[in-house]
Amino acid sequence: MFSTLLMLGFAMVAGLALTRVMKIFNLPNVTGYLIAGLLIGPNFWSLITGGSFGGLISEEGLKSFNIITSVALGFIAFSIGGEFKLATIKKLGGKIIVITLVQAFTTVIFVMLAMMFVRSDCEYYVSRALLLGAIAAATAPAATLMVVRQYKAKGPVTETLLPVVAFDDAVGLIIFSICFSLAEVFAVGGSITAEKVILEPLREIGLSLLIGSALGAVLSFMCKFFKSRDSRLMLMVCAVFLGVALSELWELSSLLVCMMIGALFANLRVDSLHVLSHCEKWTPPLFMLFFVISGADLKLTILPQVGLAGVIYVIVRALGKYTGAFAGAAIVKSERTVRNYLGLTLLPQAGVAIGMAQMVAASSDLAVVADQVVTVVLFATLVYELTGPIVTKAALSAAGEIDRDMSVSRERRKQKRAARIKKLARKRSA
Repeated sequence: MFSTLLMLGFAMVAGLALTRVMKIFNLPNVTGYLIAGLLIGPNFWSLITGGSFGGLISEEGLKSFNIITSVALGFIAFSIGGEFKLATIKKLGGKIIVITLVQAFTTVIFVMLAMMFVRSDCEYYVSRALLLGAIAAATAPAATLMVVRQYKAKGPVTETLLPVVAFDDAVGLIIFSICFSLAEVFAVGGSITAEKVILEPLREIGLSLLIGSALGAVLSFMCKFFKSRDSRLMLMVCAVFLGVALSELWELSSLLVCMMIGALFANLRVDSLHVLSHCEKWTPPLFMLFFVISGADLKLTILPQVGLAGVIYVIVRALGKYTGAFAGAAIVKSERTVRNYLGLTLLPQAGVAIGMAQMVAASSDLAVVADQVVTVVLFATLVYELTGPIVTKAALSAAGEIDRDMSVSRERRKQKRAARIKKLARKRSA
């Protein structure tokens, strides 16, 4: 089969090629990356050919790309953490916390209640409802960040969106840790203990924030001695690598660790925006590979197995996100555009949710519901990752925070440039 480097080459070529197609339909690049992954990955071709052809990227190749996925998620969290400027947080006040908590808990409650009514296909429906409800809170920051960057979105919705997405995963991890312990109890008939429900989640979150803060402080301090662009870029890469590695070593949340590195660095350095811009110029190929790999890993074969639970999960989670975001924004009296469109930008779900589902699969106590939880989450990932970026772009456009027709703007810039060149040529000839 193809070597790992050759498969990476195929992934990059396919990702770039699909961005040209996306421009024709005025769709976000991240959607093209995901479709590119589907088209060259093993799951699509196994479904089409019955397993006789495994695609340009094999199952073994996908496993060898795990390090790329882990590092990319680390840089995504680091970039989001860089948006946590205290000046912005003070400007928004407690709005972010209120909106995040209201939309997260609304989504969890909506999905849990809906899953409680789907009992016929699962004997342990209480455990399944707890797990799917908790997983529903998680949002994929990667797709959202890519859309914001591609279209250079600016405005109240974007300013609220980025910190909400970051806080959302932190809240989601806390809720999941508690629900995970409760689900194990209901599945095996054990006893509920404070250690499982409170202490273990607090340990993971507290240590993640502590390690991230320490690495962020060291990164900020080292920038005093390394002033060139290349040196500071290497320092940031080193900090994220260390954050991801320590998270895996000590079983912490790499998202929280790397987010805290970016947040502390952004607030300790006056020139943080300038320094972080160097990192943004380096990460696009990494992010592209991350999404192509994610697309290649989407399991199309699960579609016939999803059943009513999967369909209800997708619909009710979307309803919970929109309703919760609308209610939270209304409570804190945010702008009308934030109330109307923020919830639509919170639909993408991928890495964090899949990670939670894998934790369920790895638990022997939850074996009775693991297959159903993993199947529903993978189906939701397939739906949300393909439609989420499109909906996010449409919502930001409707909110007036990105150019409604960037192609027209580019064409106008070309025309103005051509007119200036002709004018300059006439002056020289005269």
